Amino acid sequence: MSSPSTGTERPLEALVGRSIGAELPSELEELLPPLMQDLREIDARLEQVLQATYPQLTQAARYACQGGGKRIRPLLMAVALRALGADSTRSVHSLAAAFQLIHTATLVHDDVIDHAELRRGRASVPRAFGLPVAIVTGDYLFVRAFELAAEYPRGIILRCGEACADLAEGEVLESGARFDLTTGRAHYFRVVERKTAAIVSAALASVAEIGGGGPPAVDAYAEYGRSVGIAFQLRDDVLDLYGDPDLLGKPLFSDLREGNPTLVALEAHAALSGPEKGEFERLFAIRRKQSGDLLRLKELTERAGAPERVGEEARRWAERAVHALTPIPPGPYRSLLEHLARAAVARRF
Repeated sequence: MSSPSTGTERPLEALVGRSIGAELPSELEELLPPLMQDLREIDARLEQVLQATYPQLTQAARYACQGGGKRIRPLLMAVALRALGADSTRSVHSLAAAFQLIHTATLVHDDVIDHAELRRGRASVPRAFGLPVAIVTGDYLFVRAFELAAEYPRGIILRCGEACADLAEGEVLESGARFDLTTGRAHYFRVVERKTAAIVSAALASVAEIGGGGPPAVDAYAEYGRSVGIAFQLRDDVLDLYGDPDLLGKPLFSDLREGNPTLVALEAHAALSGPEKGEFERLFAIRRKQSGDLLRLKELTERAGAPERVGEEARRWAERAVHALTPIPPGPYRSLLEHLARAAVARRF
């Protein structure tokens, strides 16, 4: 198997610009240059730990990291530290790199579990390097993440470990619920809190601790991270039906195809009745859905009004995140955190 190019998929500026959103107030735009420099330095710190003894593992790890997302977690961590009055984010560079590696490792393992062909518009690591190398690459990224985290106090290392345990539990909970519409909202939020929200919450709580914000700031950032993570995932659920595949870097209807009972599917199932409810259950249970099955499921979710209700739920979680920031001193970086929470539920990718 020939090794794929590890060229960066999109410039860092473009990734961050999309994450922040097009409607950034002019008074916040001047915050972007130092934040971009923060992210470049975090990326450089991450790159320092990717070198392995065997070139193929180094290449696979770099390939995974270069396709590893929008840098939301490092961006939030840099903004959060500056909101506490820091002039430099150097103290959290290694930790931000660690959390980015943890996130990327979970994406690699998700692609292994889901047999995914694509990840953000290019071949997934399993497709590009083969299944055995992909599994080892995910493991390798976790190990390197904890090598970086080891630079910090024991409590922060334990918080990272607990977040990783939550990720594993969330994966098991999600896997066990596939094609099952009876799991309900409570189960859905247990999965999301573990798979998506826990890592953001742990990252930002750790920033507050490093930044000397004290228990009020730690609690505020933990709740902000949890709420943003949930809002982000709810928006993902809606984008799976309505997003632009070119922006998302993956085909639409992945959750429906794989039988993931997202909140969109659960809300639709709860609202439908009679023959339509039965049809929704029958189509959702099909293991190998055809395009017509997926389009009909989308139509039924629309008839049930589910996407709109989930969108409203996402906005409520975003506002909950904004409210959680009350203990943080007012200022432009806190305002940017508020903007980022709201942008998470308005994004198109």
